[in-house]
Amino acid sequence: RLLGSITFAAFGFAYASKMAGTMRGMMSPLVQRGLIARNAMCFISRGAKGSSGRSTQNVRAAVAEAAAATKTAQPTGTEVRVRFAPSPTGNLHVGGARTALFNYLYAKRHGGKFVLRIEDTDTARSTRTSEEAMVRDLKWLGLDWDEGPDVGGPHGPYRQSERTHIYKELADKLVAAGHAYPCFCTDEELDAMKKEAEEKKLPPIYRGKWATASKEEVEAMKASGAPYCYRFRVPKNQEVKISDIIRGEVTWNTDTLGDFVLLRSNGYPVYNFCVAVDDCLMRITHVIRAEEHLPNTLRQVLIYDALGFPRPIFSHVSLILAPDKSKLSKRHGATSVGEFKSQGFLAPAMVNYLSLLGWNDGTEQEIFAKDELSAKFSLERITKSPAVFDKVKLGWMNGQHLKALPEAEVEALVGSALVEAGVLTSHTTPFAKLAVKMASKNLELVGDAAGVLKDMLAYPLADTVASADAKAVVEDNFKEIVDVVLAAYASGELATAVKGGHDGFKAWVNGVGKAQKRKGKRLFMPMRVALTGRMHGPDVGEQLELLAAEAGDVGPDAGYVPLAARMEALKAWSASH
Repeated sequence: RLLGSITFAAFGFAYASKMAGTMRGMMSPLVQRGLIARNAMCFISRGAKGSSGRSTQNVRAAVAEAAAATKTAQPTGTEVRVRFAPSPTGNLHVGGARTALFNYLYAKRHGGKFVLRIEDTDTARSTRTSEEAMVRDLKWLGLDWDEGPDVGGPHGPYRQSERTHIYKELADKLVAAGHAYPCFCTDEELDAMKKEAEEKKLPPIYRGKWATASKEEVEAMKASGAPYCYRFRVPKNQEVKISDIIRGEVTWNTDTLGDFVLLRSNGYPVYNFCVAVDDCLMRITHVIRAEEHLPNTLRQVLIYDALGFPRPIFSHVSLILAPDKSKLSKRHGATSVGEFKSQGFLAPAMVNYLSLLGWNDGTEQEIFAKDELSAKFSLERITKSPAVFDKVKLGWMNGQHLKALPEAEVEALVGSALVEAGVLTSHTTPFAKLAVKMASKNLELVGDAAGVLKDMLAYPLADTVASADAKAVVEDNFKEIVDVVLAAYASGELATAVKGGHDGFKAWVNGVGKAQKRKGKRLFMPMRVALTGRMHGPDVGEQLELLAAEAGDVGPDAGYVPLAARMEALKAWSASH
Protein backbone atom coordinates (compact mmCIF):
# COMPACT_ATOMS: atom_id res chain seq x y z
CA ARG A 1 0.00 0.00 0.00
CA LEU A 2 2.85 2.40 0.85
CA LEU A 3 4.61 1.53 -2.41
CA GLY A 4 1.38 2.17 -4.30
CA SER A 5 1.02 5.58 -2.67
CA ILE A 6 4.60 6.50 -3.59
CA THR A 7 4.04 5.36 -7.18
CA PHE A 8 0.83 7.38 -7.41
CA ALA A 9 2.57 10.45 -5.97
CA ALA A 10 5.23 10.18 -8.67
CA PHE A 11 2.60 10.10 -11.44
CA GLY A 12 0.73 12.94 -9.72
CA PHE A 13 3.90 15.03 -9.59
CA ALA A 14 4.58 14.50 -13.30
CA TYR A 15 1.00 15.42 -14.19
CA ALA A 16 1.05 18.46 -11.93
CA SER A 17 4.30 19.65 -13.48
CA LYS A 18 2.79 19.39 -16.95
CA MET A 19 -0.31 21.33 -15.93
CA ALA A 20 1.76 24.01 -14.24
CA GLY A 21 3.78 24.44 -17.43
CA THR A 22 0.93 26.33 -19.07
CA MET A 23 1.24 29.02 -16.40
CA ARG A 24 5.01 29.46 -16.42
CA GLY A 25 5.08 32.21 -18.99
CA MET A 26 3.11 34.44 -16.61
CA MET A 27 4.96 33.65 -13.38
CA SER A 28 8.39 34.09 -11.86
CA PRO A 29 10.57 30.95 -11.44
CA LEU A 30 9.96 31.13 -7.70
CA VAL A 31 6.20 31.05 -8.16
CA GLN A 32 6.52 28.20 -10.67
CA ARG A 33 8.50 26.07 -8.23
CA GLY A 34 6.02 26.73 -5.45
CA LEU A 35 3.02 25.73 -7.55
CA ILE A 36 4.65 22.53 -8.79
CA ALA A 37 5.54 21.60 -5.22
CA ARG A 38 1.97 22.30 -4.22
CA ASN A 39 0.65 20.04 -6.99
CA ALA A 40 2.84 17.22 -5.71
CA MET A 41 1.43 17.54 -2.18
CA CYS A 42 0.88 14.11 -0.67
CA PHE A 43 -0.98 15.17 2.46
CA ILE A 44 -4.14 17.20 2.03
CA SER A 45 -7.03 17.47 4.44
CA ARG A 46 -10.51 18.30 3.38
CA GLY A 47 -11.72 17.17 6.55
CA ALA A 48 -11.76 18.92 9.82
CA LYS A 49 -15.29 18.94 11.04
CA GLY A 50 -16.97 21.83 9.27
CA SER A 51 -20.39 23.34 8.75
CA SER A 52 -21.68 20.09 7.30
CA GLY A 53 -20.90 18.40 10.61
CA ARG A 54 -18.94 15.47 9.16
CA SER A 55 -16.33 13.96 11.44
CA THR A 56 -12.60 14.63 11.17
CA GLN A 57 -10.77 12.28 8.83
CA ASN A 58 -7.55 10.76 9.99
CA VAL A 59 -4.31 11.28 8.11
CA ARG A 60 -4.53 8.07 6.07
CA ALA A 61 -8.09 8.81 4.92
CA ALA A 62 -7.12 12.35 3.97
CA VAL A 63 -4.29 11.08 1.76
CA ALA A 64 -6.63 8.58 0.11
CA GLU A 65 -9.23 11.26 -0.56
CA ALA A 66 -6.64 13.59 -2.10
CA ALA A 67 -5.37 10.79 -4.32
CA ALA A 68 -8.89 9.92 -5.51
CA ALA A 69 -9.67 13.54 -6.25
CA THR A 70 -6.48 13.93 -8.30
CA LYS A 71 -7.44 10.99 -10.54
CA THR A 72 -10.57 12.76 -11.72
CA ALA A 73 -9.71 16.47 -11.65
CA GLN A 74 -7.04 18.95 -12.57
CA PRO A 75 -4.64 19.42 -9.64
CA THR A 76 -5.86 22.16 -7.31
CA GLY A 77 -2.28 23.26 -6.65
CA THR A 78 -2.33 25.48 -9.76
CA GLU A 79 -4.81 27.76 -7.94
CA VAL A 80 -3.36 30.56 -5.87
CA ARG A 81 -4.68 30.40 -2.31
CA VAL A 82 -3.82 33.03 0.28
CA ARG A 83 -5.07 33.78 3.76
CA PHE A 84 -5.45 36.54 6.30
CA ALA A 85 -5.26 35.09 9.80
CA PRO A 86 -5.84 37.69 12.53
CA SER A 87 -5.94 37.04 16.26
CA PRO A 88 -9.18 38.53 17.68
CA THR A 89 -7.50 40.19 20.65
CA GLY A 90 -8.17 43.83 19.74
CA ASN A 91 -9.00 46.08 16.82
CA LEU A 92 -7.96 45.69 13.20
CA HIS A 93 -5.01 48.06 12.87
CA VAL A 94 -3.59 49.51 9.67
CA GLY A 95 -0.75 46.96 9.58
CA GLY A 96 -3.18 44.05 9.66
CA ALA A 97 -5.48 45.76 7.19
CA ARG A 98 -2.59 46.20 4.74
CA THR A 99 -1.67 42.52 5.10
CA ALA A 100 -5.28 41.55 4.40
CA LEU A 101 -5.35 43.89 1.40
CA PHE A 102 -2.13 42.52 -0.13
CA ASN A 103 -3.46 38.97 0.21
CA TYR A 104 -6.81 39.98 -1.28
CA LEU A 105 -5.21 41.79 -4.22
CA TYR A 106 -2.85 38.89 -4.97
CA ALA A 107 -5.74 36.43 -4.99
CA LYS A 108 -7.78 38.66 -7.30
CA ARG A 109 -4.79 39.27 -9.58
CA HIS A 110 -4.34 35.52 -10.13
CA GLY A 111 -7.96 34.40 -10.00
CA GLY A 112 -7.31 32.59 -6.72
CA LYS A 113 -9.00 32.25 -3.35
CA PHE A 114 -8.77 34.57 -0.35
CA VAL A 115 -9.30 32.79 2.97
CA LEU A 116 -10.13 34.35 6.33
CA ARG A 117 -8.91 32.26 9.28
CA ILE A 118 -9.39 33.30 12.89
CA GLU A 119 -6.41 32.42 15.11
CA ASP A 120 -8.14 32.41 18.48
CA THR A 121 -6.16 29.88 20.50
CA ASP A 122 -5.13 32.61 22.97
CA THR A 123 -8.16 31.92 25.12
CA ALA A 124 -7.24 34.57 27.71
CA ARG A 125 -7.31 37.44 25.20
CA SER A 126 -9.41 36.32 22.23
CA THR A 127 -13.03 37.47 22.16
CA ARG A 128 -15.90 37.00 19.75
CA THR A 129 -16.61 40.74 20.06
CA SER A 130 -13.16 41.52 18.69
CA GLU A 131 -13.63 39.00 15.89
CA GLU A 132 -16.94 40.58 14.91
CA ALA A 133 -15.35 44.05 14.89
CA MET A 134 -12.50 42.84 12.65
CA VAL A 135 -14.96 41.22 10.27
CA ARG A 136 -16.95 44.45 10.16
CA ASP A 137 -13.86 46.50 9.33
CA LEU A 138 -12.70 44.09 6.62
CA LYS A 139 -16.14 44.18 5.01
CA TRP A 140 -16.16 47.98 5.19
CA LEU A 141 -12.88 47.98 3.26
CA GLY A 142 -14.52 45.72 0.68
CA LEU A 143 -12.10 42.82 1.25
CA ASP A 144 -14.60 39.99 0.84
CA TRP A 145 -13.26 36.48 1.38
CA ASP A 146 -14.05 33.26 -0.46
CA GLU A 147 -13.77 31.01 2.59
CA GLY A 148 -14.05 31.81 6.27
CA PRO A 149 -15.93 31.23 9.51
CA ASP A 150 -19.05 33.05 8.33
CA VAL A 151 -19.20 31.78 4.73
CA GLY A 152 -17.80 28.28 5.26
CA GLY A 153 -15.73 26.41 2.70
CA PRO A 154 -14.26 22.98 1.98
CA HIS A 155 -11.32 23.29 4.42
CA GLY A 156 -13.01 24.41 7.63
CA PRO A 157 -13.52 24.96 10.43
CA TYR A 158 -11.91 28.39 10.01
CA ARG A 159 -11.49 29.17 13.71
CA GLN A 160 -8.47 27.53 15.28
CA SER A 161 -10.34 26.98 18.55
CA GLU A 162 -12.58 24.58 16.61
CA ARG A 163 -9.63 22.61 15.17
CA THR A 164 -7.91 21.38 18.35
CA HIS A 165 -8.67 17.74 17.51
CA ILE A 166 -6.71 18.14 14.26
CA TYR A 167 -3.65 19.52 16.05
CA LYS A 168 -3.73 16.70 18.62
CA GLU A 169 -3.88 14.07 15.89
CA LEU A 170 -0.91 15.54 14.06
CA ALA A 171 1.07 16.06 17.26
CA ASP A 172 0.61 12.37 18.00
CA LYS A 173 1.83 11.61 14.48
CA LEU A 174 4.99 13.63 15.13
CA VAL A 175 5.58 11.81 18.42
CA ALA A 176 5.14 8.42 16.72
CA ALA A 177 7.67 9.43 14.06
CA GLY A 178 10.18 10.66 16.65
CA HIS A 179 9.87 14.31 15.67
CA ALA A 180 8.24 15.30 18.98
CA TYR A 181 8.02 14.05 22.54
CA PRO A 182 6.05 14.60 25.74
CA CYS A 183 7.75 16.97 28.20
CA PHE A 184 6.89 16.82 31.91
CA CYS A 185 9.12 19.68 33.06
CA THR A 186 7.53 21.90 35.67
CA ASP A 187 7.56 25.69 35.53
CA GLU A 188 10.14 25.68 38.32
CA GLU A 189 12.44 23.39 36.34
CA LEU A 190 12.11 25.52 33.23
CA ASP A 191 12.85 28.69 35.21
CA ALA A 192 15.95 27.05 36.66
CA MET A 193 17.15 26.11 33.15
CA LYS A 194 16.62 29.66 31.96
CA LYS A 195 18.52 31.09 34.92
CA GLU A 196 21.41 28.67 34.42
CA ALA A 197 21.62 29.59 30.73
CA GLU A 198 21.73 33.29 31.59
CA GLU A 199 24.49 32.74 34.15
CA LYS A 200 26.56 30.71 31.69
CA LYS A 201 25.69 33.04 28.80
CA LEU A 202 24.25 30.18 26.78
CA PRO A 203 21.42 30.39 24.22
CA PRO A 204 18.03 30.20 25.97
CA ILE A 205 17.09 26.79 24.60
CA TYR A 206 15.49 23.74 26.21
CA ARG A 207 17.99 21.40 27.88
CA GLY A 208 15.65 19.17 29.87
CA LYS A 209 15.87 15.39 30.16
CA TRP A 210 12.65 14.53 28.35
CA ALA A 211 14.23 14.81 24.91
CA THR A 212 16.12 11.59 25.69
CA ALA A 213 13.80 9.94 28.23
CA SER A 214 13.02 6.26 27.81
CA LYS A 215 9.60 4.99 26.85
CA GLU A 216 9.23 3.52 30.35
CA GLU A 217 9.94 6.88 32.02
CA VAL A 218 7.37 8.60 29.82
CA GLU A 219 4.70 5.98 30.44
CA ALA A 220 5.31 6.11 34.18
CA MET A 221 4.83 9.88 34.25
CA LYS A 222 1.67 9.63 32.18
CA ALA A 223 0.32 7.00 34.53
CA SER A 224 0.98 9.28 37.49
CA GLY A 225 -1.28 11.93 35.97
CA ALA A 226 1.49 14.51 35.69
CA PRO A 227 0.69 17.30 33.21
CA TYR A 228 2.81 17.47 30.09
CA CYS A 229 3.22 19.41 26.86
CA TYR A 230 4.47 18.23 23.49
CA ARG A 231 7.84 19.52 22.29
CA PHE A 232 9.20 19.44 18.76
CA ARG A 233 12.59 17.77 18.46
CA VAL A 234 14.73 20.27 16.55
CA PRO A 235 17.40 18.58 14.37
CA LYS A 236 20.95 19.56 15.27
CA ASN A 237 23.21 21.81 13.20
CA GLN A 238 21.11 21.94 10.03
CA GLU A 239 20.75 24.88 7.70
CA VAL A 240 17.18 25.76 6.79
CA LYS A 241 16.66 28.00 3.77
CA ILE A 242 13.64 29.71 2.29
CA SER A 243 13.33 31.85 -0.83
CA ASP A 244 11.26 34.86 0.14
CA ILE A 245 9.83 36.84 -2.77
CA ILE A 246 10.54 40.13 -0.98
CA ARG A 247 13.55 39.27 1.22
CA GLY A 248 15.37 36.89 -1.10
CA GLU A 249 17.11 33.87 0.38
CA VAL A 250 16.89 33.61 4.17
CA THR A 251 18.93 31.03 6.10
CA TRP A 252 18.87 29.81 9.70
CA ASN A 253 20.93 27.28 11.61
CA THR A 254 18.81 25.01 13.78
CA ASP A 255 21.32 25.22 16.64
CA THR A 256 19.94 28.69 17.38
CA LEU A 257 16.63 27.09 18.25
CA GLY A 258 15.84 24.77 21.12
CA ASP A 259 13.10 22.12 21.22
CA PHE A 260 9.90 24.18 21.20
CA VAL A 261 6.38 23.50 22.44
CA LEU A 262 3.71 22.29 20.02
CA LEU A 263 0.86 21.58 22.41
CA ARG A 264 0.50 23.08 25.87
CA SER A 265 -0.36 20.96 28.87
CA ASN A 266 -3.98 22.16 28.62
CA GLY A 267 -4.22 20.63 25.15
CA TYR A 268 -4.19 23.94 23.31
CA PRO A 269 -1.74 24.27 20.44
CA VAL A 270 1.00 26.87 20.20
CA TYR A 271 0.81 29.48 17.44
CA ASN A 272 3.53 28.13 15.15
CA PHE A 273 2.13 24.61 15.15
CA CYS A 274 -1.39 25.82 14.30
CA VAL A 275 -0.15 28.02 11.50
CA ALA A 276 1.90 25.33 9.80
CA VAL A 277 -0.86 22.75 10.06
CA ASP A 278 -3.64 25.07 8.93
CA ASP A 279 -1.71 26.57 6.03
CA CYS A 280 -1.17 23.11 4.61
CA LEU A 281 -4.60 21.66 5.29
CA MET A 282 -6.23 24.78 3.85
CA ARG A 283 -3.91 24.43 0.81
CA ILE A 284 -2.38 27.89 1.19
CA THR A 285 0.10 28.44 -1.64
CA HIS A 286 1.45 31.87 -0.65
CA VAL A 287 1.99 33.24 2.84
CA ILE A 288 2.02 37.05 2.68
CA ARG A 289 2.52 38.62 6.10
CA ALA A 290 4.48 41.20 8.10
CA GLU A 291 8.23 40.81 8.53
CA GLU A 292 7.77 40.47 12.30
CA HIS A 293 6.68 36.90 11.51
CA LEU A 294 9.94 36.06 9.74
CA PRO A 295 11.55 34.57 12.91
CA ASN A 296 8.54 32.24 13.24
CA THR A 297 9.20 30.82 9.79
CA LEU A 298 12.05 28.56 10.98
CA ARG A 299 9.77 26.71 13.39
CA GLN A 300 7.01 26.47 10.83
CA VAL A 301 9.30 25.14 8.09
CA LEU A 302 10.61 22.45 10.46
CA ILE A 303 7.02 21.41 11.15
CA TYR A 304 6.14 21.38 7.42
CA ASP A 305 9.12 19.17 6.71
CA ALA A 306 8.55 16.80 9.62
CA LEU A 307 4.93 16.21 8.59
CA GLY A 308 5.78 15.87 4.92
CA PHE A 309 3.91 19.04 4.05
CA PRO A 310 4.94 21.17 1.05
CA ARG A 311 6.25 24.59 1.97
CA PRO A 312 4.22 27.59 0.82
CA ILE A 313 5.88 30.52 -0.93
CA PHE A 314 6.76 33.24 1.58
CA SER A 315 6.59 37.02 1.26
CA HIS A 316 7.41 39.02 4.38
CA VAL A 317 6.31 42.66 4.11
CA SER A 318 8.17 45.43 5.93
CA LEU A 319 6.65 47.15 8.94
CA ILE A 320 4.68 50.40 8.86
CA LEU A 321 6.41 53.20 10.77
CA ALA A 322 5.19 56.50 12.17
CA PRO A 323 6.41 59.79 10.64
CA ASP A 324 9.17 59.93 13.30
CA LYS A 325 10.33 56.49 12.03
CA SER A 326 9.35 54.75 15.27
CA LYS A 327 6.90 51.87 15.36
CA LEU A 328 3.38 53.11 14.65
CA SER A 329 1.33 53.19 17.86
CA LYS A 330 -1.60 54.95 19.50
CA ARG A 331 0.60 57.83 20.59
CA HIS A 332 0.73 58.80 16.91
CA GLY A 333 -3.07 59.10 16.73
CA ALA A 334 -5.58 56.76 15.14
CA THR A 335 -4.17 53.37 14.14
CA SER A 336 -7.24 51.16 13.83
CA VAL A 337 -9.45 50.90 10.77
CA GLY A 338 -12.56 51.55 12.88
CA GLU A 339 -11.13 54.87 14.09
CA PHE A 340 -10.45 56.05 10.55
CA LYS A 341 -13.95 55.01 9.52
CA SER A 342 -15.50 56.99 12.39
CA GLN A 343 -13.42 60.04 11.42
CA GLY A 344 -15.06 60.09 8.00
CA PHE A 345 -12.42 58.48 5.79
CA LEU A 346 -13.80 56.70 2.73
CA ALA A 347 -13.15 52.99 2.33
CA PRO A 348 -11.83 53.34 -1.28
CA ALA A 349 -9.37 56.02 -0.12
CA MET A 350 -8.22 53.83 2.78
CA VAL A 351 -7.67 50.88 0.43
CA ASN A 352 -5.82 53.11 -2.03
CA TYR A 353 -3.53 54.52 0.65
CA LEU A 354 -2.80 51.17 2.32
CA SER A 355 -1.90 49.65 -1.05
CA LEU A 356 0.88 52.22 -1.48
CA LEU A 357 2.48 51.50 1.90
CA GLY A 358 5.34 49.43 0.52
CA TRP A 359 4.06 48.82 -3.02
CA ASN A 360 3.88 50.76 -6.26
CA ASP A 361 3.12 49.91 -9.85
CA GLY A 362 6.31 51.48 -11.20
CA THR A 363 4.60 54.68 -12.39
CA GLU A 364 3.83 58.07 -10.81
CA GLN A 365 0.16 57.20 -10.43
CA GLU A 366 -1.17 57.60 -6.89
CA ILE A 367 -4.95 57.41 -7.16
CA PHE A 368 -6.26 53.90 -7.79
CA ALA A 369 -9.64 52.23 -7.70
CA LYS A 370 -9.70 48.78 -6.13
CA ASP A 371 -10.21 47.08 -9.49
CA GLU A 372 -7.12 48.86 -10.86
CA LEU A 373 -5.10 47.64 -7.90
CA SER A 374 -6.29 44.07 -8.44
CA ALA A 375 -5.17 44.22 -12.05
CA LYS A 376 -1.72 45.68 -11.32
CA PHE A 377 -0.68 44.21 -7.96
CA SER A 378 2.40 41.99 -7.79
CA LEU A 379 4.54 40.76 -4.93
CA GLU A 380 7.70 41.59 -6.86
CA ARG A 381 6.86 45.32 -6.65
CA ILE A 382 6.76 45.31 -2.83
CA THR A 383 9.77 47.12 -1.37
CA LYS A 384 12.03 45.87 1.42
CA SER A 385 12.24 49.22 3.18
CA PRO A 386 9.66 50.15 5.85
CA ALA A 387 6.66 52.24 4.85
CA VAL A 388 5.84 55.47 6.70
CA PHE A 389 2.24 56.18 7.63
CA ASP A 390 1.48 59.81 6.79
CA LYS A 391 -2.00 60.89 7.87
CA VAL A 392 -1.63 64.17 5.96
CA LYS A 393 -1.13 62.19 2.73
CA LEU A 394 -4.07 59.96 3.63
CA GLY A 395 -6.23 63.05 4.13
CA TRP A 396 -5.21 64.44 0.74
CA MET A 397 -5.94 61.10 -0.91
CA ASN A 398 -9.33 60.93 0.78
CA GLY A 399 -10.11 64.37 -0.63
CA GLN A 400 -9.24 63.16 -4.14
CA HIS A 401 -11.60 60.20 -3.78
CA LEU A 402 -14.28 62.49 -2.37
CA LYS A 403 -14.00 64.79 -5.39
CA ALA A 404 -14.34 61.81 -7.72
CA LEU A 405 -17.74 60.86 -6.26
CA PRO A 406 -20.95 62.08 -7.95
CA GLU A 407 -22.04 65.43 -6.52
CA ALA A 408 -25.31 64.00 -5.21
CA GLU A 409 -23.46 61.28 -3.31
CA VAL A 410 -21.05 63.77 -1.72
CA GLU A 411 -23.92 66.02 -0.66
CA ALA A 412 -25.78 63.06 0.85
CA LEU A 413 -22.70 62.06 2.85
CA VAL A 414 -22.01 65.61 4.02
CA GLY A 415 -25.67 66.28 4.81
CA SER A 416 -25.95 63.21 6.99
CA ALA A 417 -22.70 64.15 8.77
CA LEU A 418 -23.99 67.68 9.47
CA VAL A 419 -27.24 66.39 10.93
CA GLU A 420 -25.38 63.83 13.03
CA ALA A 421 -23.08 66.59 14.33
CA GLY A 422 -26.09 68.69 15.40
CA VAL A 423 -25.26 71.53 12.98
CA LEU A 424 -28.40 70.98 10.87
CA THR A 425 -31.80 69.57 11.75
CA SER A 426 -32.34 68.37 8.18
CA HIS A 427 -30.32 68.20 5.00
CA THR A 428 -33.23 68.38 2.55
CA THR A 429 -34.51 71.98 2.96
CA PRO A 430 -33.36 74.79 0.60
CA PHE A 431 -31.12 76.30 3.30
CA ALA A 432 -29.70 72.91 4.23
CA LYS A 433 -28.97 72.05 0.60
CA LEU A 434 -27.13 75.34 0.15
CA ALA A 435 -25.25 74.81 3.43
CA VAL A 436 -24.24 71.29 2.39
CA LYS A 437 -23.07 72.50 -1.00
CA MET A 438 -20.91 75.22 0.53
CA ALA A 439 -19.53 72.96 3.26
CA SER A 440 -18.61 70.31 0.66
CA LYS A 441 -16.12 72.47 -1.20
CA ASN A 442 -12.47 71.38 -0.96
CA LEU A 443 -13.13 68.86 1.81
CA GLU A 444 -10.65 66.15 2.65
CA LEU A 445 -12.89 64.47 5.21
CA VAL A 446 -16.66 64.37 5.36
CA GLY A 447 -16.35 64.96 9.09
CA ASP A 448 -14.64 68.31 8.45
CA ALA A 449 -17.86 69.70 7.00
CA ALA A 450 -19.31 70.39 10.45
CA GLY A 451 -16.40 72.65 11.37
CA VAL A 452 -16.51 74.42 8.00
CA LEU A 453 -20.24 75.18 8.31
CA LYS A 454 -19.99 76.21 11.96
CA ASP A 455 -17.28 78.70 10.99
CA MET A 456 -19.63 80.20 8.42
CA LEU A 457 -22.55 80.38 10.85
CA ALA A 458 -20.56 81.86 13.75
CA TYR A 459 -19.46 85.50 14.12
CA PRO A 460 -16.31 85.86 16.27
CA LEU A 461 -15.94 89.59 15.63
CA ALA A 462 -14.67 90.52 19.08
CA ASP A 463 -11.89 87.92 19.04
CA THR A 464 -10.83 88.79 15.51
CA VAL A 465 -10.55 92.56 15.91
CA ALA A 466 -8.63 92.07 19.16
CA SER A 467 -6.11 89.72 17.52
CA ALA A 468 -2.63 90.68 16.35
CA ASP A 469 -3.47 89.46 12.83
CA ALA A 470 -6.25 92.04 12.48
CA LYS A 471 -4.30 94.95 13.93
CA ALA A 472 -3.44 96.45 10.54
CA VAL A 473 -7.05 96.14 9.35
CA VAL A 474 -8.47 97.82 12.47
CA GLU A 475 -5.90 100.64 12.39
CA ASP A 476 -6.63 101.33 8.71
CA ASN A 477 -9.89 103.11 9.66
CA PHE A 478 -11.88 99.88 9.99
CA LYS A 479 -14.68 101.96 11.55
CA GLU A 480 -15.23 103.65 8.19
CA ILE A 481 -16.22 100.33 6.55
CA VAL A 482 -18.22 99.29 9.63
CA ASP A 483 -20.38 102.39 9.39
CA VAL A 484 -20.94 101.89 5.65
CA VAL A 485 -22.07 98.27 6.27
CA LEU A 486 -24.41 99.32 9.07
CA ALA A 487 -25.95 102.04 6.87
CA ALA A 488 -26.41 99.59 3.96
CA TYR A 489 -28.08 97.07 6.27
CA ALA A 490 -30.45 99.69 7.71
CA SER A 491 -31.48 100.97 4.28
CA GLY A 492 -31.99 97.51 2.75
CA GLU A 493 -29.21 98.11 0.25
CA LEU A 494 -27.20 95.17 1.62
CA ALA A 495 -30.19 92.82 1.38
CA THR A 496 -30.75 93.88 -2.24
CA ALA A 497 -27.09 93.28 -3.04
CA VAL A 498 -27.23 89.76 -1.55
CA LYS A 499 -30.39 88.93 -3.51
CA GLY A 500 -28.54 89.95 -6.65
CA GLY A 501 -26.26 86.94 -6.25
CA HIS A 502 -22.54 86.93 -6.85
CA ASP A 503 -22.60 89.74 -9.43
CA GLY A 504 -24.98 91.91 -7.39
CA PHE A 505 -22.92 91.64 -4.22
CA LYS A 506 -19.67 92.23 -6.09
CA ALA A 507 -21.11 95.39 -7.70
CA TRP A 508 -22.14 96.74 -4.30
CA VAL A 509 -18.68 96.10 -2.79
CA ASN A 510 -17.00 97.80 -5.75
CA GLY A 511 -19.34 100.75 -5.31
CA VAL A 512 -18.31 101.05 -1.66
CA GLY A 513 -14.70 100.95 -2.78
CA LYS A 514 -15.14 103.83 -5.19
CA ALA A 515 -17.00 105.91 -2.61
CA GLN A 516 -14.38 105.28 0.09
CA LYS A 517 -11.41 105.36 -2.31
CA ARG A 518 -10.39 101.82 -1.39
CA LYS A 519 -9.52 98.81 -3.49
CA GLY A 520 -7.90 95.40 -3.23
CA LYS A 521 -7.03 94.18 0.22
CA ARG A 522 -7.85 97.55 1.84
CA LEU A 523 -11.42 97.07 0.65
CA PHE A 524 -12.06 93.34 0.75
CA MET A 525 -10.42 92.51 4.08
CA PRO A 526 -12.32 94.98 6.31
CA MET A 527 -15.53 94.10 4.45
CA ARG A 528 -14.95 90.41 5.22
CA VAL A 529 -14.23 91.06 8.90
CA ALA A 530 -17.30 93.28 9.28
CA LEU A 531 -19.70 90.80 7.66
CA THR A 532 -18.27 87.40 8.73
CA GLY A 533 -16.22 88.25 11.83
CA ARG A 534 -13.23 86.44 10.31
CA MET A 535 -10.23 87.29 8.17
CA HIS A 536 -10.41 84.10 6.10
CA GLY A 537 -13.10 81.79 4.75
CA PRO A 538 -15.39 81.09 1.81
CA ASP A 539 -16.70 83.82 -0.50
CA VAL A 540 -18.40 86.55 1.59
CA GLY A 541 -21.32 86.94 -0.80
CA GLU A 542 -22.07 83.22 -0.68
CA GLN A 543 -21.97 83.27 3.12
CA LEU A 544 -24.47 86.14 3.22
CA GLU A 545 -26.67 84.30 0.73
CA LEU A 546 -26.62 81.31 3.08
CA LEU A 547 -27.61 83.45 6.07
CA ALA A 548 -30.50 84.98 4.09
CA ALA A 549 -31.88 81.51 3.27
CA GLU A 550 -31.95 80.26 6.87
CA ALA A 551 -35.46 79.28 7.97
CA GLY A 552 -35.13 77.40 11.25
CA ASP A 553 -32.97 74.60 9.89
CA VAL A 554 -29.93 75.23 12.08
CA GLY A 555 -29.19 72.61 14.71
CA PRO A 556 -28.59 73.23 18.42
CA ASP A 557 -24.81 72.82 18.14
CA ALA A 558 -24.26 75.16 15.19
CA GLY A 559 -23.34 78.33 17.11
CA TYR A 560 -25.42 80.27 14.58
CA VAL A 561 -25.35 84.10 14.63
CA PRO A 562 -27.94 85.53 12.20
CA LEU A 563 -27.26 88.66 10.19
CA ALA A 564 -29.40 90.86 12.46
CA ALA A 565 -27.40 89.79 15.53
CA ARG A 566 -24.18 90.44 13.65
CA MET A 567 -25.25 93.98 12.86
CA GLU A 568 -26.06 94.58 16.53
CA ALA A 569 -22.58 93.40 17.52
CA LEU A 570 -21.06 95.58 14.80
CA LYS A 571 -23.09 98.59 15.96
CA ALA A 572 -21.87 98.07 19.55
CA TRP A 573 -18.25 97.91 18.37
CA SER A 574 -18.68 101.09 16.32
CA ALA A 575 -20.22 102.93 19.25
CA SER A 576 -17.27 102.02 21.47
CA HIS A 577 -14.74 103.24 18.91
